[in-house]
Amino acid sequence: MTGLVLKLAPKERVLINGAVIENGDRRSRLAIMTPNANILRLRDAIHPEEVNTPVRRVCYIAQLVLSGDADANDARMQLLRGIEQLSQVLTDHDSRAQLTQATTAVLDEQYYQVLKALRALLPREERLLAAKTQ
Repeated sequence: MTGLVLKLAPKERVLINGAVIENGDRRSRLAIMTPNANILRLRDAIHPEEVNTPVRRVCYIAQLVLSGDADANDARMQLLRGIEQLSQVLTDHDSRAQLTQATTAVLDEQYYQVLKALRALLPREERLLAAKTQ
């Protein structure tokens, strides 16, 4: 079976191509067979007031594409610019690998993968910002 498999907790919500879908009372699995479907787990969504760091800003742009609130063509250059700016600061091997994955995903128009790669940088960014304030 190809496609994306979503494992949903009871009552978990997911946004698929602009429609909010809520799971029932039991855990379930959904196989998304349509290629390039825009999917966002609402528990992973970044709310506008939480967009307060460089990585979160770039994640938010990808999230807007997935939710249908931004045009992919308009967002592409913003994402590539944001990833380039992050690569000037996050220079370690692991961060570079995530940024390379995000760049490739933008070029392939795989915005879920863009968000996934960038979200992996959030804990590192949090540690760096915490160390800076100490």
